[in-house]
Amino acid sequence: MNPPQIPARLLAWYDAHARALPWRALPGEPRPDPYRVWLSEIMLQQTTVAAVKPYFEAFTSRWPDVAALAAAPEEDVLAAWAGLGYYSRARNLVKAAHAVAERGGFPDSEAGLRALPGVGEYTAAAIAAIAFGRRAVVVDANVERVVARLFTIEEPLPGARKAIREAADRITPDRRAGDFAQAMMDLGSRICTPRSPRCDECPLAADCMARGHAPERLPVKAPRKAKPVRQGRAFWIERERCVWLVKRDASGMLGGMRALPDDGWSAKADGSGKRPLEGAWQHAGTVRHTFTHFTVELAVFRIETARAKPIDHGEWWPVDRLDEAGLPTLFARAARLAQAAPERLL
Repeated sequence: MNPPQIPARLLAWYDAHARALPWRALPGEPRPDPYRVWLSEIMLQQTTVAAVKPYFEAFTSRWPDVAALAAAPEEDVLAAWAGLGYYSRARNLVKAAHAVAERGGFPDSEAGLRALPGVGEYTAAAIAAIAFGRRAVVVDANVERVVARLFTIEEPLPGARKAIREAADRITPDRRAGDFAQAMMDLGSRICTPRSPRCDECPLAADCMARGHAPERLPVKAPRKAKPVRQGRAFWIERERCVWLVKRDASGMLGGMRALPDDGWSAKADGSGKRPLEGAWQHAGTVRHTFTHFTVELAVFRIETARAKPIDHGEWWPVDRLDEAGLPTLFARAARLAQAAPERLL
């Protein structure tokens, strides 16, 4: 291995093969707007590029800069985020936009960026390098994989992360650190893939210690623990072609989002099974959804009512405008199931 040659080889490859992404400045172009870099990095946390693209384009069309986003009502931002998952990111997005607008711009250092809500070590390093040209060690899952194979780091994750970061630091250049970070990400997503890496096309093949020694086995991952399965119920309450929606507690799961009423299920406990009002309920089916730490099986029940206000807190929402409510994926699926139920009971 020749570590001093790695940045030059990788950047040469990146200059020829960089992915064109809506938030990215290609090699040779001026640095991208920090707002666009920050927004994309928050959206990309635990989410694929393909899933993020339409959300990013919709957000930047509606809120073209951080001042516009800071002025937006939180419920509008949460509704626009619906379906992207990990909703605490959206709430932190609003808080961070307020902080940036108040100070008149984004901080340009890792330390300053880490002070923003929702910005951790990786995200701060990525923004500092890509938006401001700072030398920063940027390590996401793709970079972890590339570095673990380059240096044959055999220790299982997460224990290996210290060694991976130290190795990444050794090959991060002082110049073009942002391009280098994005090149490493592209290499991991397109060439040095988890399965069947395309080693013959890799610009770092000559430097890779794992090449020819089953690189697919790296990085070594600890065995996954089985996720608990929780049981709950969701309730579709309809009146004159409107459905009753509630707003979830800001501090809980899917906090601040509009949703169907439910029976209080959580990551730690099953729901109570209690129905919000008496009547002839129809079981419409069950939806299953996996979160980071658990899976929920949500039985969906529907009823039509003449009540003006079935539950203390909520609002009637027109069924034909339900896509504007910004329901999170779980409840959007439950709503579709309820609407597809063939029989209507009173």
